[in-house]
Amino acid sequence: MRRIPAPVLSLTAAVSWGAMFPIAAHALPHVDAFNLTAIRYGIASLVFVAILAAVEGAGALRYDGRFRELFVLGSLGFAGFNLFSYAGLEHTKPQNAALLVATTPLVTALVRWRRDGVRPARATLGFMLLALAGVVLVITHGAPPSLVDGGIGGGEALVLCGVIGWVLYTTGAARFAGHSPLRYTTLSAVAGTLTILAVTAAADVTGLQHLPSGADVGAAALPLAYIVVFGAVVAVVAWNAGVKRLGPANGALFMNLVPVTTFAIAIASGTRPGPGELAGAALTISALVGANLVTRRAASPVPALGQVAGARTATVSS
Repeated sequence: MRRIPAPVLSLTAAVSWGAMFPIAAHALPHVDAFNLTAIRYGIASLVFVAILAAVEGAGALRYDGRFRELFVLGSLGFAGFNLFSYAGLEHTKPQNAALLVATTPLVTALVRWRRDGVRPARATLGFMLLALAGVVLVITHGAPPSLVDGGIGGGEALVLCGVIGWVLYTTGAARFAGHSPLRYTTLSAVAGTLTILAVTAAADVTGLQHLPSGADVGAAALPLAYIVVFGAVVAVVAWNAGVKRLGPANGALFMNLVPVTTFAIAIASGTRPGPGELAGAALTISALVGANLVTRRAASPVPALGQVAGARTATVSS
């Protein structure tokens, strides 16, 4: 992992996630959002544990008294992002979901403003408004929301909730500077999967969702294989490794490639976005790139996650 350039790691994660949305959409008619997430991370967590034990030894599987922190972060990132995103994907198009995921850098800026008091530059706030306007254009096919049947609905809101959970998880990695990306990923994924399994079991028992049959799982076998191997194991480890080495601001820039990948797959599959959708996507991606460049200049040189955490520790200890 250390020999792979950090940009390649972030690129791998972004492209894997961009392809995941249209692929997952093919699985949802057979396996609902809750059970899809449970299967995905039930398997992925076991893979993470096996890899971590093989690479760093069984001792790396210990939580060292920090289970509660990792449980909260894992629940926000893995349970929150995936349950909300897949539930939203049942009510919106993959392109819309991917575009909302690409707002991760802007959501990160807002979270840091609210939590750490780091106010975004005026230019960043302006780019945020432009990006949101572009998202609205895509979701509403270029027409005002009031003139579109359904307008901006609950599906998009659910995906956005998932994005907020993922941002909190990603920025929370700074609290674990002593952990390798693989260890942080594994321990948080295992803890978060407990929440996923509990919520899914409750949904199945109450009838909110339905436990899929063997035939249902078989019909979704190929999409499931992709979202477990590439959408979970490869992408998450690559993402955490890339963010740790590049820093949150630089790493978040690669999220702009998520909707690009999704739109490219949709077009290759025969979908023809209208002029309004294409204009909205271009506006959003341009605004996100502009906002990220402003953030990078303001934060230059950008410290890595470990450096941020170290600085905070030094401040507290002094």
